Amino acid sequence: MDRYKVGIVLSIDAHVCKSPKGGKALRSCQVDIGDENPITVVTAASNVREKSRIVVAPVGSSVIDEKGEEMEVKKMSVGGVMSEGMFCDSRMLGWKGGAEGVAVVVPDTFELGAAPPSEKPRPKCAGGEAESADIGSAAPGLFEKKLTKEEKKKLALERKAARKAKKEAKANADAN
Repeated sequence: MDRYKVGIVLSIDAHVCKSPKGGKALRSCQVDIGDENPITVVTAASNVREKSRIVVAPVGSSVIDEKGEEMEVKKMSVGGVMSEGMFCDSRMLGWKGGAEGVAVVVPDTFELGAAPPSEKPRPKCAGGEAESADIGSAAPGLFEKKLTKEEKKKLALERKAARKAKKEAKANADAN
């Protein structure tokens, strides 16, 4: 983990090739990890966004694979594009929580090229105090989900029913 670095995603190019493991679409990302030149990382992680800070295992570092075995990260062709590293998930960093296969995003407070935190950064508590010293905000729009047409209709019906119930409750209160 000492060779892992915090990087900033500069650009993302959709790639038409599918991942051999899960059939997910691969994306080629240009990532600045504080070295002279940005590196290319090919990923199937769906949570990667431009300008987000991601933990990267560059070439030469070691990661723990799905079988629990240590493997060295090498420059290799992934889906026809040369990848010079990989995005880390919570399991690779030894963090509690976080989904496997989802790239770790850290707050903007982490310096470019710095080592990742030893534990998962936590959001601020209701009282404004942070649960961890390494706190910041996630990239905007990172966890936003677009609603389907059915979900929008359901929400509209729920709002309409709530307005109607509120109106009836007010009418009953006025009558009494």
